[in-house]
This record gives sequence, C-alpha cells and structure tokens, in this order.
Amino acid sequence: MDLLKPLIALLAIVNPIGVVPFFIHFTQGLDAQQRRHTIRVSSFTAFCVISISALAGLQVIEFFGISLASFQVGGGTLLLISALQMLNAQPAEGRREDVSEGEQKVDAGASIAVVPLTIPLLTGPATISTMVIYADQTRHWTQRAALVGYGVVVGLATYASFSAAGRIARWLGQTGINVMTRLMGLILAALAVEIMAEGLIKLFPVLATGLVR
Repeated sequence: MDLLKPLIALLAIVNPIGVVPFFIHFTQGLDAQQRRHTIRVSSFTAFCVISISALAGLQVIEFFGISLASFQVGGGTLLLISALQMLNAQPAEGRREDVSEGEQKVDAGASIAVVPLTIPLLTGPATISTMVIYADQTRHWTQRAALVGYGVVVGLATYASFSAAGRIARWLGQTGINVMTRLMGLILAALAVEIMAEGLIKLFPVLATGLVR
C-alpha cells in the first residue's frame, strides 16, 4: 500500500482550512475558554472518527455482507460527489441544513464541536469510506497503525487551523480559502476515480482485459 495516498486523501477531504469560516461563524458568540474547548473537542472527534473507521470499518461492512469492491465503487462515488462540492468551493462533507443545525445549536447555547463542525463538516461518509478502503489494503499491523497515525495528523491540523482561524481568515480571505478548497477538490476527484476504477475492475474483471488491449 502506498502510505502517502491515504494521508493526501484525508487532508483533501477534511480540509480544515476550508471549514475555518464555519468555525468562526459558529463560535462568534462564545468566549475564549469555550472556543478553546470547542477546538479540542473537534480535533479529538476527528481523530476518533478516522481511527475507528480504520480499525473497525472492515468488520462493519463484513457484518452487513457488503463486498469491498462494491464499497469501493460506492465510496469512490461519495468521494467524487465531495470533490465536485469542493470544486464549487463548498465543504466536502457539509450541507446547507447542517449549517442551519449549527446555527440553532449556537442559539441554544449547546456545543457545536461535534455536530456540525466535526460531523459532517470535517468528517463524514466520504472520510469513513476512504479509511475503510485503505484499511483493506494494509498487509501488516504497522500499516494499520500508520492510518491511525494519520488520524493524529488530521486532528493536529484541525487544532492548528481552528486555533489560527482569525489569522487564516485575514490572510487568505474568502477568495483564498475558496481557491484552496477547489485545488483540494481536484486532487480528491483524481483519487476518487482511481478508487472507483479499482472497484469496477474487481466487480467486472473483463474491464481489466479491455484496458490491457
């Protein structure tokens, strides 16, 4: 397994810098201590989602009797949809109703660290699918541990991005954030097509013969 691809895919999907505007919006009514708590919870939850998906995702799809090839095609489709959203400068895992839910939680004084900041704006179906697909490609426990380690990297990237949210927003501006989101979306689209192709070849081996010809 190419250990670099999962990390690139994760950073492209999660894209914490792209979620910075939402973080600023949802936490504008919080004091400094509450904001720091939100950052810690969001970062740790992102790590947990990625780690659990890497360690137990395969067992879950096996329990439901789903073949990995089918999961690759479905997961690749989700990634491609997320990539298309990012090419339109929208968060890969976010939807308008999720943003509305976050606004309601802020108004109610409830924590928005887990929903919607972490799930689904940072992590969601596309992230989980990616981890399950790459977990199947591991051949040694050290490779599985590396996937968990990437969860740590994403958690730290989230912590750093949210902690510097104000400076990032001033430095990049909305236009800069949109450009970065689109670039990450392009990378993610290429990875999604590759994952879908692998799944389709497993489901329909004749496709591989056709490609060779």
